[in-house]
Amino acid sequence: MTESLVSVYEAIRRRRDVRAEFSGELIPDETLQRVLGAAHAAPSVGNTQPWDFIVVRNQDTLDTFADHVAERRRAFADSLPEDRRKTFDPIKIEGIRESGTGIVVTYDPSRGGQNILGRHTIDDTGLFSAVLAIQNLWLAAAAENIGVGWVSFYDEENLTELLDIPAPVRPIAWLCVGKVDQFQEVPDLERFGWRTRRDLSDAIHWERF
Repeated sequence: MTESLVSVYEAIRRRRDVRAEFSGELIPDETLQRVLGAAHAAPSVGNTQPWDFIVVRNQDTLDTFADHVAERRRAFADSLPEDRRKTFDPIKIEGIRESGTGIVVTYDPSRGGQNILGRHTIDDTGLFSAVLAIQNLWLAAAAENIGVGWVSFYDEENLTELLDIPAPVRPIAWLCVGKVDQFQEVPDLERFGWRTRRDLSDAIHWERF
């Protein structure tokens, strides 16, 4: 294990959506197990633990998914007005091949049966639970000096078929996970001028929105 893990606040500060900084070196299996253990320790509505983790390292699968993502990236770029496309063009949106490891997080809405404590009135709490597992994974990875990048340029049906995911299970995230040369101090979308972060004071409301 890493000799001295960072504080949770440092992990939050360090956490970045990594795309271009992967070193190409695979993370050791014991580190992968620790990171997945942190994800699996997330709280979940009704203690349903509605997530599963598909670890993908097969090169053919990585290549196939990377090609699909590249197609969807081009489609998004083609949809942009000229000024926004110029801003978007240099932004790298994935590190599928470079990371060498994909972790696909899935959500099973049927886990726990018909009567799920806590999901009776807000069905999305099941999906929120799986997202909490992703956040746990990401912060644990940051503490281990491991990079994570969330890939969102894909068609869900395509990924479902690629990985033989049975209904009603949904893939909700492909995470590129691997060792990095560095963590960027400023998120890519800020560095490239796509969008800046809001001030905390703009996000806090008292008593009413």
